Amino acid sequence: MTDERKDRPRDAKQELAALEAAARPTFWGFLGCELVAAEEGRAAIALQVRPEHLNLAGIVHGGVLASLLDNAMGLVAILACPGDKTVTSGLNVHYLASSSEGLLTCEAALVFRSRRTLTLEGRITDNKGELLVWGSGTFRRVT
Repeated sequence: MTDERKDRPRDAKQELAALEAAARPTFWGFLGCELVAAEEGRAAIALQVRPEHLNLAGIVHGGVLASLLDNAMGLVAILACPGDKTVTSGLNVHYLASSSEGLLTCEAALVFRSRRTLTLEGRITDNKGELLVWGSGTFRRVT
């Protein structure tokens, strides 16, 4: 049996829309991530802060920020290795400032690629452009 999707040409916009639709029922959608832009080696996603994203201090929970960073960098890894499964093998997160409302944007970029691993960096900013988080991650191709 052949995969008809491989036989039909699709443009990058369609591929990204399909990827985002597939991610909606996963943790990506549960968290509230939205695709902003993506191209080879780069991606940007956004998250509208909701009350469930806050910790008891009333600021966005560090786990939410780490997940946003991981999702953006993971998207870049997926796009860099089409057809392969990639997993996060390391994530470094530096919390620089806090936020409690508004739209957060995470931009991620591929820094280095070897045969089996990818190294990325990411930045999360608030709706005023203030840098909240800087991080790096390594991803491993498992297939």
